[in-house]
Amino acid sequence: MSETKVQYPAPNEPLRLLAVHAHPDDESSKGSASTAMYVNQGVEVMVVSCTGGERGDILNPAFELGDRDISQVRRAEMQAAVEILGVQHKWLGFEDSGWPDGDPKPPLPDGCFAALPLEQVGKPLVDIVREFRPHVITTYDENGGYPHPDHIRTHEVSIYAWENAADPDFDAAGEPWAAAKVYYQHGFSKARTQALHDACVELGIESPYQEWLDNWDDEDLATDRVTARIHCADWFEIREAALKAHETQIDPVTWFPVPREKLMEIWPTEEFELALSRIGDIVEEDDLFTGLRGE
Repeated sequence: MSETKVQYPAPNEPLRLLAVHAHPDDESSKGSASTAMYVNQGVEVMVVSCTGGERGDILNPAFELGDRDISQVRRAEMQAAVEILGVQHKWLGFEDSGWPDGDPKPPLPDGCFAALPLEQVGKPLVDIVREFRPHVITTYDENGGYPHPDHIRTHEVSIYAWENAADPDFDAAGEPWAAAKVYYQHGFSKARTQALHDACVELGIESPYQEWLDNWDDEDLATDRVTARIHCADWFEIREAALKAHETQIDPVTWFPVPREKLMEIWPTEEFELALSRIGDIVEEDDLFTGLRGE
């Protein structure tokens, strides 16, 4: 496969970040303080939601769906979160695969995102990459962050788009575009979970994290893989507001046990892993655009 050369930002050209997510609400729970910070810096940020979250459960016991359609509600929630974060947004247009429950697990629903051929679900993201021309792409690791079939598929389509958008021989709309870097988002590492639990104990708050820690494997692989720690505590308020916009998914009682001010003190960063780079070695960073700012 031939490949287009990476194009560095021209003087005064805005940097561009493409964040690829599985469902509406993922854009708010994974890396949203960082994206809000970059928007504030003048970076153009686009979020892609691969599915509409149609098969997601209602996780907030205070939310009443009534006779409304869940897919329309989740679209409205997503629009509210987009406005709070200040990002651009596109739907990739595929159907939520749901969480396969049972032993043995049932087959995936016909026609859902994770069941369709990779070429079919990956091609629209190639088109978006060529149109938006991101310098950096963020997505999930090969395990999806957690093993939901849509999260794993999101990883796969992101890598598919990274490779094929840069290939001048690949049949897609627009001119080939070679993004400079791909990062995987990392969230609740064992170290972060321990810090949150310790804060709860210190403040005399009932900790929801003890059970997580009791069931955790000895190895903290997510922490070991982190290469970029983005200091974005000043945007935690925006992250919290964007999360609360997803009322079907976010129970404020259980999602925010540690006060924001304390969280800013004990864990002021969001974590990423530089997985692929076309502009140099993978090193420790504090900026997703290291090497792209004309240094």
